[in-house]
Amino acid sequence: MTPSSPAARLRQVRERIAAAATEAGRDPASVRLLAVSKTFPAEAVAELAACGQADFGENYVQEGLGKMAALRATHPQLGWHFIGPLQSNKTREVAAQFDWVHAVDRLHIAQRLSAQRPAARNGSPLSPLQLCIQVNISGEGSKSGIAPEAVAELAHAVAVLPNLRLRGLMCIPAPAEGLQAQRAPFARLRRLLAELNRQGLALDTLSMGMSADLEAAVLEGATLVRVGTALFGARVARQTAQV
Repeated sequence: MTPSSPAARLRQVRERIAAAATEAGRDPASVRLLAVSKTFPAEAVAELAACGQADFGENYVQEGLGKMAALRATHPQLGWHFIGPLQSNKTREVAAQFDWVHAVDRLHIAQRLSAQRPAARNGSPLSPLQLCIQVNISGEGSKSGIAPEAVAELAHAVAVLPNLRLRGLMCIPAPAEGLQAQRAPFARLRRLLAELNRQGLALDTLSMGMSADLEAAVLEGATLVRVGTALFGARVARQTAQV
């Protein structure tokens, strides 16, 4: 096994997560690894799945659906997360085929997902769609996500929708140099989740941290980290941001 093999890359990422969790006094098992497979082929997903990775994230609906179809027979156990911006004309496919959606920032998108989530898939009952609200934690004009001060109203409205389960919050902070600077926006998201729970919402998920800053996220309480580059390598030219 070479250092560049899928198994070696997966082991290295898991070791990074475990080290950060241990430093924070947390159980490493409390952090879920989401392998962001956008732009990579189904074969790359299958290779990582063979090493024990269970959850995969996609940004583009049709690309994700293609991989699901290619892998359904051989890897039916995989969990599929939609992590990109979601347009109204794509909600039906996402509601029907994905298990999680991480980037909801508008009530009407959540309402459409709720209305379009089927009761069954392939003859088997379907669980509620797991949802995270994306927060524009750094206030960037170029980023999706709801402003922190508007999160509570949206969260309470989403939490009562049928066929969905609101799990928590997601963010993609502005890039920062140094561990303390990286930790600051993640700490803000953690405090925001705690405030929502004080208001009566039972949320358990902080989807935050990527290849370059996962340690900072885990130190601040991330329960789910979204890692692509460290697992799959550099992306094709159309994707400029690492995840």
